[in-house]
Amino acid sequence: MAFDTRTNGRSPARADDSILIVGTGFAGLGMGIALKKAGIESFTILERADAVGGTWRDNHYPGCACDVQSHLYSFSFEPNPDWTRMFARQPEIRDYLEHCTDKYGLRPHIRFGADIVEARYDESRQLWHVATRDGRRFSARILVSGMGGLSAPMTPALPGIETFAGKSFHSAEWDHGYDLRGKRVAVVGTGASAIQFVPQIQQQVAQLDLYQRTPPWIMSKPDRAIGTRERSLYRRVPALQTAYRNALYWALESRVLGFVISPRIMSLLEHQARAHLRRQVPDPALRARLTPDFTFGCKRVLISDDYYPALTQANVDVITDGIAEVREHGIVTRDGRERPVDCIIFGTGFKAQDPIPRGTIFGRDGVDLTDHWRDGPEAYKGTTVSGFPNLFMIVGPNTGLGHSSMVYMIESQIAYVLDAIRTMRARGWGAVDVDPQRLARYNRGLQAALGKAIWTAGGCKSWYLNDNGRNTTLWPGFTFAFRRQTRRFDATHYRTEAAATATPAQPASA
Repeated sequence: MAFDTRTNGRSPARADDSILIVGTGFAGLGMGIALKKAGIESFTILERADAVGGTWRDNHYPGCACDVQSHLYSFSFEPNPDWTRMFARQPEIRDYLEHCTDKYGLRPHIRFGADIVEARYDESRQLWHVATRDGRRFSARILVSGMGGLSAPMTPALPGIETFAGKSFHSAEWDHGYDLRGKRVAVVGTGASAIQFVPQIQQQVAQLDLYQRTPPWIMSKPDRAIGTRERSLYRRVPALQTAYRNALYWALESRVLGFVISPRIMSLLEHQARAHLRRQVPDPALRARLTPDFTFGCKRVLISDDYYPALTQANVDVITDGIAEVREHGIVTRDGRERPVDCIIFGTGFKAQDPIPRGTIFGRDGVDLTDHWRDGPEAYKGTTVSGFPNLFMIVGPNTGLGHSSMVYMIESQIAYVLDAIRTMRARGWGAVDVDPQRLARYNRGLQAALGKAIWTAGGCKSWYLNDNGRNTTLWPGFTFAFRRQTRRFDATHYRTEAAATATPAQPASA
């Protein structure tokens, strides 16, 4: 296998001096920009789609927006004074990522349509060999995964779904060509995506049946338009936007006090959420169905001002009986009732516990990463895994947040990976592999902290936890503490190898 040498006029890269990045969301683009700023040009970004954007390209359902304030949900080095809302909507975030791609000259480095089917480590040559679905082959010293944990949609295997004669799709694969007007629509799931698109489609459909397994806690959304005068002020006085961003950061960071340090604080927020529900849902029977029976905060807390009002409309039914089966033209609940349906929309989230499919990444001795993670995903500082040299994961295990902006965590990991690359080059190392004892010690401490946090101690089942009740998703603390951990590459915690003989690049397959 050979490194792809189509460099658009640049000098061909060497496989032993090159870097492969997977994905063009915030993680992949941020890594590419960091390398550019460091004067490193020998990298290629592999993107399975035909455009950049990651989750903000794939998720384009009606009402799709961020639930972190715009000024904080952006790169620290590339503030955007032109956000039009406090909580940016999907088109604006995607445009922002397109802007970053062009401003920092990343397009020549990107290979679109490069859907990875296998990445295998070659111990003798200290290289990662990557194959894509269209037959292309790439080789590089370092592999950086920017795929994230919310990239693979999760669709439940409902009995009889294959017999359904109507339309069905996941919210992350929204079919805008299908006209919902006048249709009988079933929405399965009540997570973060559903509470955004349900109010949008409720106004169009004849009947909306919302199949709810567990109601979420929902807070009011402090969204507002950002006027032209305010945007002009941010352009003229960038320090003002920086100060505002910092204020948002510390306000969100204070939530850690309730999530991790003193969960009793969450009772105050639960009181606000209950008041929000009472104000918006006057019917006591419906309100009872929408009231969670688990500790506030142990599942993801959502924000919305239009979800509850949509559920009070005459054309909406909230159904709490489980789905027994799907038939050709309807859905049957466990009480035996069949409801006619023209379209099923799944708002059932992503495979957060299984972000990388079996048979995709193979480390030393051909070990599949999925088998290595048989007890659940774990990594050293959410970034490296023993037995998988030179593999760095951005948004890896236990880097997710329940309180603030993932872009902050992404930038922290990027700094760590960049320092690792610089260190390897400066010391002539061909491979770095985190010491398994260091990794085990790190994760013991991590899980001990998580055991006291509300996500684990709250008594609810969520996508944060795997089947064994282990939290493999969230970071249990302040984000500035994670940044301190990742401010430099701690080489003494790694097993290192001198670089093998240099490997010249060869033309890649078409």
